[in-house]
Parts: sequence; structure tokens; C-alpha cells
Amino acid sequence: MSPMSSSVSTRSAAEVNAKIRDLWQRSGGSLTPQDEAEYQRLLVEWAAADGGSVRTAV
Repeated sequence: MSPMSSSVSTRSAAEVNAKIRDLWQRSGGSLTPQDEAEYQRLLVEWAAADGGSVRTAV
């Protein structure tokens, strides 16, 4: 088993999106460093579930 296989999402993009929305709602729009780390993990999971990739601004 590859290291990446453990990070493969079994949730749908809609489920992960709901988690992202919940995180932002709970945070009041201001993420703590821990929330930011969770947000980044959720973004990667969402992109994998959606079949796309995450692009970051430079």
C-alpha cells in the first residue's frame, strides 16, 4: 500500500464541502492555525473526491 492511499477520500465532494462550510461557520470566518491545517486537508480531500486538483494563487 502506498503512503498516498491512506489519504484517498471515501466521502463525496458534497460531504467534504459540507465539512468545509461547517468549519468556516464554527470559526466565525477567522481560522486558527489548527483550523487552517484542517481546512487544507479538507481542500485536498475535496479535490480528490471531485476528481480535480487544487490550484493555489502565487
